[in-house]
Formats: sequence, C-alpha cells, structure tokens
Amino acid sequence: MAEKIGCEDCMYYNYNEEYEYYECEMNLDEDEYMRFISNSSKRCPYIRFGNEYSIVKKQI
Repeated sequence: MAEKIGCEDCMYYNYNEEYEYYECEMNLDEDEYMRFISNSSKRCPYIRFGNEYSIVKKQI
C-alpha cells in the first residue's frame, strides 16, 4: 500500500523482516483498497493510533 501521512504511528504499519521494509497490514478487500489508493486527501481513513507501549510490544 502507498504510504500515507501518519503511517508511522498506526497500529497496522509494521516492519517486514523477510523483505526488510515497513508495510501496512490492514486487511482490505478490492473495493476498500481502490478507495484507499485513490484518496487524494493523503489522510488514511483506516489509521488506528496505539500507545507507544502497545507498538513496542508488537515489535518484540
């Protein structure tokens, strides 16, 4: 998925160790994905903020 503003703080934005890059792990169907990539506002409608403890816990 294309990187949108605020991805770094999102619960769905995780590091893929196999491919060595960050990616969005939001599970979207085809229609949702097309709406997401065609969104011109650069604001992800699916962003879910987490606190820093839960983000670190996912990385361990």
